[in-house]
Amino acid sequence: MSHANHAPLVNRSKLEADIQGGSVAKGHNRQEVSDCFNHVEWSECMETHTLHRGRLIDHLQLVVKDLTASERFYRAILATLDVPIGGGGEGYFWADELFVTSIDSPAALGALTGRHHLAFQAQDRATVDRFYQAALAHGGQDNGAPGERVYHPGYYAAFVLDPDGNNIEAVYHGEAKRSAESVEIKF
Repeated sequence: MSHANHAPLVNRSKLEADIQGGSVAKGHNRQEVSDCFNHVEWSECMETHTLHRGRLIDHLQLVVKDLTASERFYRAILATLDVPIGGGGEGYFWADELFVTSIDSPAALGALTGRHHLAFQAQDRATVDRFYQAALAHGGQDNGAPGERVYHPGYYAAFVLDPDGNNIEAVYHGEAKRSAESVEIKF
């Protein structure tokens, strides 16, 4: 495969040396990352980088038509991921950074949020399988059975549509650890 018209792939041995030497943050600089993300062959790009994820999202709100059906669905799938429902009240419930509100709640302003794609990290392939089965048993629709995907080697995922048509995924592509157990917010 010719890469003449594309940015070059990052030199793996250089990145590994930089990581060990600590001379470049997490092993690569902005230009190398930019070159890779502009590259057409995503699977090759993903093989040459180590991705580091932190707690970028403060919260995500989904507005739903049927809060009871959605709570039943999310309670079941989140249980497979060892994430409990954190609480709830009139017109809403939450789990970790996910807030789900009814269309008539003050936060929703009377409008559905539209279709979203939300991916949850799974601890292993068996968890992805359990997520998929729990989703189907609690009102979800198949949108891609558990299996390897082409996004990069080792990307094992399942996709379902929640009761409002949101594309919900569970993915395992190696050990996932949070950068912090929690972020404390005082208000």
